[in-house]
Amino acid sequence: MPQIMSDERPLTFEDMAGWFAAGAKPCAAFRVGAEHEKFVFRTADHRPVPYEGVDGVKALMEGLMRFGWAPTTELGADGSEVLIGLNRGMENISLEPGGQFELSGAPLETMHDICEETGRHLEEVKTVAAELGLGFLGLGFTPDWRREDIPAMPKGRYRIMRRYMPKVGTKGLDMMFRTCTVQANLDFADEADMRAKFRVSLALQPVVTALFANSPFVEGRPSGLLSSRAAVWADTDAARTGMLPFVFEDGFGFETYARYALSVPMYFVKREGRYIDVAGRSFADFVAGRLPELEGERATLKDWADHISTAFPEVRLKQYLEMRGADGGPTSRLCALPALWTGILYDGSALAAAWDLAKDWTLEDRTQLSREAPRLGLKATVRGRLVRDIARDMVALAREGLKRRDRLSGGMVDESSYLGEIEDIAESGVTAAERLLELYHGPWAGNLDHVYSAFAY
Repeated sequence: MPQIMSDERPLTFEDMAGWFAAGAKPCAAFRVGAEHEKFVFRTADHRPVPYEGVDGVKALMEGLMRFGWAPTTELGADGSEVLIGLNRGMENISLEPGGQFELSGAPLETMHDICEETGRHLEEVKTVAAELGLGFLGLGFTPDWRREDIPAMPKGRYRIMRRYMPKVGTKGLDMMFRTCTVQANLDFADEADMRAKFRVSLALQPVVTALFANSPFVEGRPSGLLSSRAAVWADTDAARTGMLPFVFEDGFGFETYARYALSVPMYFVKREGRYIDVAGRSFADFVAGRLPELEGERATLKDWADHISTAFPEVRLKQYLEMRGADGGPTSRLCALPALWTGILYDGSALAAAWDLAKDWTLEDRTQLSREAPRLGLKATVRGRLVRDIARDMVALAREGLKRRDRLSGGMVDESSYLGEIEDIAESGVTAAERLLELYHGPWAGNLDHVYSAFAY
């Protein structure tokens, strides 16, 4: 078993907290990263796609290499190299456990750049997919597939998670195999700025869940929820999900989050291209060299960064902040999510006003809202106020924040133009999920085959 180099000093708590602090940057260097996942299906029968085969997910990735994407590989169980993703500069394509195809975009300066990057990616994947008889679906939860029908992707960390998830909750495998999300990643200037942004975004994340709700079906029928994706997190793994009440307490900072991350049980350690199963072990024990699976070996900062990626709160701190509360959807909403959070979090006036919307909420208020938003969407309430009204205020604040940023496209249009669709949703109070249910009960007559043409990319 590989050992730690003799000249490496043991990792300290200060190192771990300092890893987060190292992400701080001046406001002029702030960027935004956008990520989105989408389901891959066979156009002939609308079924999920396996990894292998002439029309499999691996073939899809290989086809994309013509556009300048380079392979990302890891060692498989038999020691051979396995293609698990692609990279091009700072862009990455990765596979989720059930073959969901994810673009993790580069850190970019404007929403125009993000929407151009997203559009280019979708054109590339659609070009290759059309040759293979594949399509892509933009919803938050697969509308009709059963979990057992979805092929597993050959990534080492996912094998470990598949074994561990059923031990800590009933919905973890659903999260892995049947959900898709859209995400925005934003920077912070220092600890105080991180604290302010974390509190606002975590408190308001259920409002965003409602605003972007787009997954009302499970296994071919209405689930009784508007965001079936969001609901699975209620019973995935309590040790690594939830509202994180400590974020709203006095003194919250990098050290607080480091202590939280230390309390999260481990999944794996990666060594020489392989994943070692240490699920349920303590990272503190790893720091002290007490993991039975790696006797005497101590954790490194790279191990810490890997471990941070295995916590799943609605807002996650890395060396930036990840907004994780929205269902997958069409291209317009893929661009709307980073626009919404950029307008609020990168403008001081908008950030302060957004905190005014939520600063009086108690832990009970926030917890109740996180439970009700997936079910009721914009009709949920918090402290007697409709979520629809809060969403309208959020979008209005983001619009003003983006206007003040004054980042213009070649056509001299500012970034607030990307908020149009969610502005309409907030104004109407009718979510995309409710529109889907209207189609299901109306012209589709209960036949969800229609979703694969009406809502494919």
